[in-house]
Amino acid sequence: MKKYLLSLSTFLFPFIIFAQEQTTSEKIDSIFRDYTGWFVEGIFYEIPFSETFQIPWVLIVLIGGATYFTFYFKLINFTGFFTAIKVVRGKYEDIEKHGADTLYGDMTPNEQENLIETIRDDSADGEVSHFQALTAALSATVGLGNIAGVAVALSIGGPGATFWMIVAGLLGMASKFAECTLGVKFRDVGPDGTVYGGPMYYLKKGLAEKGMGGLGKVLAILFAIFVIGGSIGGGNMFQANQAAAQFVQLFELEGTSGAMWFGAVIAIVVAFVIIGGIKRIAKVTEKVVPFMAGIYVLGGLIILGVNYMHIGDAFSLIFEGAFSGLGIAGGLVGVMIQGIRRGAFSNEAGVGSAAIAHSAVRTKYPASEGIVALLEPFIDTVVICTMTALVIVITNFDNNIIQYGVPVAEGVQITAVAFDSVIPHFSIILTIAVILFAVSTMISWSYYGLQGWIFLFGRGKIKELVYKALFCIFIWIGSVISLGSVIDFSDAMIFAMVVPNIIGVVLLTPVIRKELKKYMNAIKIKHEAIDEGLEDLSKHL
Repeated sequence: MKKYLLSLSTFLFPFIIFAQEQTTSEKIDSIFRDYTGWFVEGIFYEIPFSETFQIPWVLIVLIGGATYFTFYFKLINFTGFFTAIKVVRGKYEDIEKHGADTLYGDMTPNEQENLIETIRDDSADGEVSHFQALTAALSATVGLGNIAGVAVALSIGGPGATFWMIVAGLLGMASKFAECTLGVKFRDVGPDGTVYGGPMYYLKKGLAEKGMGGLGKVLAILFAIFVIGGSIGGGNMFQANQAAAQFVQLFELEGTSGAMWFGAVIAIVVAFVIIGGIKRIAKVTEKVVPFMAGIYVLGGLIILGVNYMHIGDAFSLIFEGAFSGLGIAGGLVGVMIQGIRRGAFSNEAGVGSAAIAHSAVRTKYPASEGIVALLEPFIDTVVICTMTALVIVITNFDNNIIQYGVPVAEGVQITAVAFDSVIPHFSIILTIAVILFAVSTMISWSYYGLQGWIFLFGRGKIKELVYKALFCIFIWIGSVISLGSVIDFSDAMIFAMVVPNIIGVVLLTPVIRKELKKYMNAIKIKHEAIDEGLEDLSKHL
């Protein structure tokens, strides 16, 4: 570990000196724009539906896929919600570890007596628990988009954007269920128990089983390339850049030295975590994510409590704006697009990234983790994004923080002013939250990019260390340079992941349905056995 960090620091130093020069930073930005502009424009190309508004085609794919999955799986977003909570709490841990047939399939007394003695011999593959997998995936999605992105969406689309944001979150629950079920179904497990999973594997293996091996390989390679680019840029450099900016602003530092040292510290912290793999990542995220989300939501609840008399007015404004679009560019459709866009981009449902983290779960039933995963868009978008929106709308009644229909560039400042108007100096806590959100996002995206790297270049500790070293280097660089077109390109790569992922998931929906039926049947067997007086074996685990 010490040798790794020393080598990393030595290698980084010339990069930092190089990156600090403004002219160099501008040259890098210009080169990226010249060579990658076509790709960015292609991914975010907006289909013109009228003279007043356009819709990014990638958004149509995301929401279209989410809507299809919602109806194909018979509203699993809602019917599976409470089952998901039970799964996270460990209610069905016994059948997920050993299988319902092994535990409850044979009701004869003699067999049942022997089960307790042999129950621990047959365990499921995987490295982390349902809760750890959920927090690892949440740490990549819950972040600056929930704080800054919501404010930007409200400034463009008005309060009504909140309603459509919620709609996007609810629909996205079905996408997360589908892709994360496949992530577990087609994962690879190494001899040492290390799990390798994600869209790369279900695109290659799943489509090969359907006689479309060639298409599957092409889609898998494309996804792997996109996820590496997205991890280095949007999942790394952008996060480091924004966290460093908040740090410098909080302590009123001048120049790039403060950002440089901040980036160095963050790079070392992230290095310590990611070198340990998904197990260490999960141990960190299962503590950090609930803590930072809890603090943020608690602050929001305090504000709503103080301004309880305005909550009804806020919801009235949200519903009115959602279906009228008065004063907003593009009218009703403009409001709808802003809300859906923010919701879809915030929770990353359909992007396929979360399937990489969820694939490492310990279970014999792939659909069990798919059901857990559907909680992710609900927490990220329906709860946290809505909380941010309500705080801004309510505090805006008296403080005129934001003018709806007038776009803002710095969403964090809007949210900070909204919180400060009720809780003095909460912006300090918000800055800490932004930094924690950014670090947790970097940690999870490092794992996503690593899985893509391994898929392309093969497994091995040296190959993995090369990627991890590069990832940490870009944390440091991202904290001190002006990103501009670099980030446009990396964001485009993240949303380019949507294309191969949605194609594969749609083609593999019959497989997902079969796995869902298998898991729900296992739960039914457990409940029937207990109803008939059979002992609940989960208490022995």
